[in-house]
Amino acid sequence: MKRLIGMVVAIIGVASLVMGIVFIIQSNSGKKQIADDIAPLEISEVNARYDMITAANAKLIAIEEPKIQTQQAAPSTMYDYLTAQRVGLGLARTNIGLVGFTMMNGVMDIILGVGLLMVGIVFISKEKA
Repeated sequence: MKRLIGMVVAIIGVASLVMGIVFIIQSNSGKKQIADDIAPLEISEVNARYDMITAANAKLIAIEEPKIQTQQAAPSTMYDYLTAQRVGLGLARTNIGLVGFTMMNGVMDIILGVGLLMVGIVFISKEKA
């Protein structure tokens, strides 16, 4: 019975290792895709740029939003530009975070897979002894 459990645990460990490797490969290609999409901006510059755009957008919102809500004026070009920049950079930040999570998940799957594989091997070898 322990041998059967050991085999099942080892198979789950191998599957976890494979999934971890796939997650890491996918996160690396995702990071490259994000870098290509936001070029010439570097990934390391996204947070600072987002904070700068958010501050400028908040100032403009405070000035223009009351007139826009009462339909006394249409949004200015700068208002639209800053809002679009804020949304785009916010999505880039989210994608960067998702890529980081996927990488961490891949590492955790590999660690878990190695542990399960070792436990499975121990269960299989103890039954033979």
